[in-house]
Amino acid sequence: MSERKQQTYANHARFDPWFHFFLAPVLLITLVAIVVQLVRHPNPGSAWHVVVALALVVLAVKARTYALKAQDRVIRLEERLRLAALLPEPLRARIWELETRQLIGLRFASDAEIPALVERALNEKLTEKQIKQVIQVWRPDYHRV
Repeated sequence: MSERKQQTYANHARFDPWFHFFLAPVLLITLVAIVVQLVRHPNPGSAWHVVVALALVVLAVKARTYALKAQDRVIRLEERLRLAALLPEPLRARIWELETRQLIGLRFASDAEIPALVERALNEKLTEKQIKQVIQVWRPDYHRV
């Protein structure tokens, strides 16, 4: 099994090659080509092809969005459980004040820095990006796409 590259803030974003480099470009190029065809040769059939191509683009985007939302829900649950085990009582009572995007950012923080980072996130209303940028010891997540 090959070793994975150390994950950091700079390289943690991932692409899904089949979606980002094949499906999305093919659907967008198809949509543009069909719109050009409609402009050059307007007729009901060409108009319907535009509608179908647009529906396919929307389908692809919605399918990806639904999968990401499901991942967000799982991350939210995992992080709330993790925080309940790691935080001292005063902070544990405030777990529900954390927004989903904050929890998504906190998943990369090491156990040792979680209490201070959660307190900062709550008091300073840190965004997901700000949380990720201040993490000192990165806890990788290789499963999110």
